[in-house]
Amino acid sequence: MVAKPERPYWSGRLALQMEEESAQSFSALFELEGSEDQGELILLSPLGNTLGKLKWSSEGATLQTGQQEQTSHSLDALLAQVTGEAIPIKAIFDWLRGIETNAAGWVADLSALSQGRITAQRSDPKPKAILRIAFTH
Repeated sequence: MVAKPERPYWSGRLALQMEEESAQSFSALFELEGSEDQGELILLSPLGNTLGKLKWSSEGATLQTGQQEQTSHSLDALLAQVTGEAIPIKAIFDWLRGIETNAAGWVADLSALSQGRITAQRSDPKPKAILRIAFTH
């Protein structure tokens, strides 16, 4: 019997703050498994209720919220539906692995990575945004 290689897995909290006149924010617990090519992201409320479940592969992406399910060729578009704003999911995988990757308009600070924290700021396009991730493997 051949053992399947273990898929990378992270869990923790993420918070997205938009710096605009009516400051908006999104925060959730998360479970992230896989890679930028194939994986699953589950977003949970602080009480543990599932806000959304995203699954993706080379064939496309699926978002499940409650009893509704949507499919798209764009993981980024579905993720923006859940969080209210586009976040650079492909770059996040690199950041979690300690790789400083550029994402359009985003700059990540990985200085606290060893403590399980990442902060990224988006300056363009407007409005400015701050993404904070606290995680464990």
